[in-house]
Amino acid sequence: MAGVGHYVPERVMTNADFEKILDTTDEWIVSRTGMHERHIARDDETTSDMGLAAAKMAIERAGCAASDIGCVIVATVTPDYLFPATASVLAAKLGIAGTAAFDMEIACSGFIYGLTVASSLIQSGVYRRVLLVGSEKLSSITNYEDRGTAVLFGDGAGAVVLEAAERNDFLSSELGSDGSDPSLLLVPAGGTVAPLTAEGISEKQNKMVMKGREVFRFAVTKMIEATDAALAKAGLTRKDISYAIPHQANRRIIDAAAKQLEMIGDKVVITVDKYGNTSSASIPIALSETYGAGKLKDGDLIVFVGFGGGLSWGAVAWRWWER
Repeated sequence: MAGVGHYVPERVMTNADFEKILDTTDEWIVSRTGMHERHIARDDETTSDMGLAAAKMAIERAGCAASDIGCVIVATVTPDYLFPATASVLAAKLGIAGTAAFDMEIACSGFIYGLTVASSLIQSGVYRRVLLVGSEKLSSITNYEDRGTAVLFGDGAGAVVLEAAERNDFLSSELGSDGSDPSLLLVPAGGTVAPLTAEGISEKQNKMVMKGREVFRFAVTKMIEATDAALAKAGLTRKDISYAIPHQANRRIIDAAAKQLEMIGDKVVITVDKYGNTSSASIPIALSETYGAGKLKDGDLIVFVGFGGGLSWGAVAWRWWER
């Protein structure tokens, strides 16, 4: 991993702001989610705009040029357009139109899936250098009249530049999904099951809905299972972990999983209090902040683990080497 970067919009929406528009309190939000604030994009700020800012930071830290990138992958559920791919738009904004580019749409597991695909492309020799971006404008699909979901989500982007190297970073991956019951976490309308209509918009069918209790139980179980499976594939154990960087969905979910994984203290990276749930962007944002704080050192074992719509889940065991 040659470079990491992130970006969050300037506007901050606090729990006090939600107290003005919903029947809720700061105490209620913090006790159930661990969130104090989240960043919200401007109306004219797009997913590719945020991804561009994060990508530029990652490329600068990698010490390379955008023209050195062989492939651009964007993980998002809030693309600029239904098509073309947001990755194509982002590549053009970076000045590298013509470069291979594609999107991945697996919700909050997007960065985990993307890291697996990008690393595989490099290890197989298809590309020498890949830019992976997780970028989300979740405010565009959040129902701010729904107390159960409105307080959860924020906007932002994280990016990593991956490149071929003598020492291997990517150790193993465990991925999974179960689409048996999409109603657990979805945007009901806008696809072929329920094309978007004026009536659907008025009923906010183009906004997220979630069955929180079911997702909570699923999330904790799968985070533990995926972590253990990825470690086993790499011939490692929980005791070998230097840092766990989980998807920042909910502090209670993270704490419950960390307790069962016997991860304590600052080994578990937490940013959910500042940014809320930023879906595919949450893990790379947390990684970028950890790197920026100077906490990572050569040889550290990082486990990235996440879950999300699909339902989907995954974990990657990663060895951190300074380039």
